Amino acid sequence: MLGLMQTQPLLISSLIVHAERHGGDGEIVSRRVEGDIHRCTWTDVARRSRQVAGALDAAGLLFSDRVATLAWNGYRHLELYFGVSGSGRVLHTINPRLHPEQIAWIANHAEDQVLCFDATFLPIVQAIHAKCPGIRQYVLLCDSGKLPAGTGIPNLVAYEDWIGGQKTDYEWPTFDENSASSMCYTSGTTGNPKAALYSHRSTLLHAYAAALPDVMNLSARDSVLPVVPMFHVNAWGIPYSAALTGCKLVFPGPAMDGKSVYELMEAEKVTFAAGVPTVWQMLLGHLKPNNLRFSTLRRTVIGGSACPPAMIHAFREDYGVDVLHAWGMTEMSPLGTLCTLKNKHLELPPEEQMKLRLKQGRAIFGADMKIVGDDGQDLPWDGKTYGDLLVRGPWIIREYFKGEGGDPLVDGWFPTGDVATIDADGFMQITDRSKDVIKSGGEWISSIDIENIAMAHPAVQMAACVGMKHPKWDERPIVCVVRKQGAEVTREELLQFFEGKVAKWQVPDDVVFVESIPLGATGKMLKTKLREQLRDYKLPGA
Repeated sequence: MLGLMQTQPLLISSLIVHAERHGGDGEIVSRRVEGDIHRCTWTDVARRSRQVAGALDAAGLLFSDRVATLAWNGYRHLELYFGVSGSGRVLHTINPRLHPEQIAWIANHAEDQVLCFDATFLPIVQAIHAKCPGIRQYVLLCDSGKLPAGTGIPNLVAYEDWIGGQKTDYEWPTFDENSASSMCYTSGTTGNPKAALYSHRSTLLHAYAAALPDVMNLSARDSVLPVVPMFHVNAWGIPYSAALTGCKLVFPGPAMDGKSVYELMEAEKVTFAAGVPTVWQMLLGHLKPNNLRFSTLRRTVIGGSACPPAMIHAFREDYGVDVLHAWGMTEMSPLGTLCTLKNKHLELPPEEQMKLRLKQGRAIFGADMKIVGDDGQDLPWDGKTYGDLLVRGPWIIREYFKGEGGDPLVDGWFPTGDVATIDADGFMQITDRSKDVIKSGGEWISSIDIENIAMAHPAVQMAACVGMKHPKWDERPIVCVVRKQGAEVTREELLQFFEGKVAKWQVPDDVVFVESIPLGATGKMLKTKLREQLRDYKLPGA
């Protein structure tokens, strides 16, 4: 016997229809590339999204054709989110921080036919357009009549001219909810990037889950600032969850420095923000010397890479902001876990609560997980046993676009490449990437633990721990450190800082002071490049 409920497909167009119908006056605030502040509503975004769809129809794009973006977080990018996917095409957000050669490769591999870009990225487009013969329309996200002269880019049109002549009464098509909606390429630190191809169904389920109280807890009462870029796994799904809840959205545009982000937060009464640790470092670095406080910010999701404990302490103890530690991957849409306490934890002493908050958190419904040993067998959830982390669920990748890399699954589970523990309450903690774990004398040392301790030192701006070859112990850890501007700390002082915080055999063998630590396109430390820089390094006494 089947149920007698209506069967309406889960389509991204339904989100913008809902936002317009039930939260149409909700505000969308954007700092534009031009520097001014632009204001519109969900009703405006819905109307202009329909014009985007009409422009794609007029250009002759077929169902599932790809439309690429090189753009900051802003209202026009948001319109493309709904106009492209809602009309049955596939939105392809490209990370502009990649090398132009890699961007050209990605655009060709995706078979992009239209590229929409912010003026900031005009030099990138000028560098790649001749290498991308499949792109037949270039759209500069600017006002009518504001195209710069002499760009050399063929078939270039201003966004407002491109959509301006289209009708606003476009009727969204209905199709299979499993159809592709958007795509995002991995950062490709080794080899060519691979693309995760999301569906309408997976995106909507992810949007529902992200808004849940134990996840981002989004509501129409919130003013939300996604500092995480819209080209980074669809801003962690926040634009979709925002439409679902009708909350206010505040977009920072290209101004990601601490001062600009803080001023926008205060002006727009932001209650919730999301971003990677490197951005929040800049924000905290602006607050303290200027003796500033948050007047409305109450919580922030921090993900993308492990959040240093010192950062969680600073937000919570110094500024009264609850940090929600999160973990996920491009291949997971991206959310997998988020760290919120259970009822039974509320009576714990603050220091015991903090131990839990430092973990990446509990699995969200829709993202099951387990840890396994080298033999593939499940390992216990005791909070101590390390294992390879595997995940599965309705918004987790089955295979990569065009089958790149073959079948990635292991008995139906996706291997994340992370090493983790899970405790009896389901709190997962990443201890390392499998490729970065340090094996010393048969024992594992977590590079993340070493980095977190180093980052807690008041003179340390950034730290990266890597394993170096050792004739007796196989590998030994060293920590590469960037000092804060004007701060001083010696090798001996920093090594002494580790005493009592980890076992003696886990203390790094050396400290290497560096000017900077290489970062990837999404703000993660590139330990492969760091190891290349250290190829002539020799361990003391080795």
